Parts: sequence; structure tokens; C-alpha cells
Amino acid sequence: IVEKDRFQTLGDLRKQWTESGVETSRATVYRRVQEMGYRCRIPQVKPLLNQKQWQKRLTWATEKQHWTVAQWSKREMPKCLKSSVKYPQSVMVWGAMSAAGVGPLCFIKGRVNAASYKEILEHFMLPSAENLYGDEDFIFQHDLAPAHSAKTTGKWFTDHGITVLNWPANSPDLNPIENLWDIVKRKLRDARPNTLDELKAAIEASWASITPQQCHRLIASMPRRIEAVISAKGFPTKY
Repeated sequence: IVEKDRFQTLGDLRKQWTESGVETSRATVYRRVQEMGYRCRIPQVKPLLNQKQWQKRLTWATEKQHWTVAQWSKREMPKCLKSSVKYPQSVMVWGAMSAAGVGPLCFIKGRVNAASYKEILEHFMLPSAENLYGDEDFIFQHDLAPAHSAKTTGKWFTDHGITVLNWPANSPDLNPIENLWDIVKRKLRDARPNTLDELKAAIEASWASITPQQCHRLIASMPRRIEAVISAKGFPTKY
């Protein structure tokens, strides 16, 4: 079934297996597909890159080619988890990670614009950075979302003396926090929340269970990610 169409979702696969007389859970379907992945892997959805974007990715990776894990460990990486965790309710969450662990979560109401993003930075990012780094310098990383790249946001970082890492567009494979959110979402599948409060509590519990060791392993993968981008000539990688 997988070999006939490698772009099917797990839901599609489970439905077809059920119709053929095989009763199984979504988790089992996922596990079986992963086990057979070396023969017929279902491709991940990769961002579509134009020529300018993949060239910028290649240039960016080449510039960072000789960064050590210690240098990457001085980076704090936030990410908004958009309302992709869908139960009876959905939420948007902001969180940050570093090689030393994760910071506090912020549940967001409404859309994120430059003004609300600066509030998040003020009340969640700064305390997070202080807790994770103390008086040490660090490099802040975020993607090119409109609220992140706004001039007023850039001025906020300048006024606070915080260095922001330049970032190539459409590059989730270069951001380890994407993998961290996957860990969070996998844990949520077992929680099965039914209400908004239960969903928030489940997200907080899942986030709190993330260890500094997990974060450090993800940060330590950065040199490999850089090499993968260079080998792919700037195109998307397996990460």
C-alpha cells in the first residue's frame, strides 16, 4: 500500500489497512512505516525553495561551516507552535530552547504582530535567557516571520544589546526546535486532552518533561545539518 503512493498520510494508510481486514492503531501504523522506512520511506513535506532561497541557504551554511557545538550552544531558539495541535480546541504556544534546556511557555491569544511579539520577548524571552545563560552572552535565533523581521522588532534587539543570528528563509531543517516540537506533539497523542484546559496542561507537562540532554543532542546536530545543506547545494535536507 505504501509503495503505491508514498505521499499518503498515516490516516490514509490506517483506513486502507482497516478496509483490508487489519485492525490497528495509528501508533502501530506509524511504527510499522518507520520500521520499513529503509525500503519505502514516506517523504517528509519539504518547503519549496526558489533559486534565490537555496543559494542563500548554501551561503549561510558555508559561513557557519566551522562553527563548533560550543558556539551553537550559545544560541537560544524560540518558535511559535501554531494551532497545529488540533483537538476539540487549539492553541498557539511560544517557547524557546537552548543547549542548556528549555525556557517557560507562553500561550498566545490572537495573532502575533510586532507589538505582541515584543511583549513575548520582554516577559518570556528575557527571563528565559537569564535563567539559561546568566550573565553570559548569547545569540538569539528566530525565523523570518513578519513579526520577527519587523523594523521595530529589530530596534528592540538593538536597544537590548542582543545579537540576532541571520537566518535563511524556508529553513525548518536548520532549526532543531522543530524536532523538539515534534517530541512535544508525540507526547500529546498519549494524553488525549478533551478540553482547552486539559490541552494546555498536557502541553505544559510535555514541555516540562524535555531534558537538557535532549536539547543538547539537538544543538549538537547543527554541524551535521550545515554539512548536509552544503552537500545538497542549498536544497532541503533529511532534517
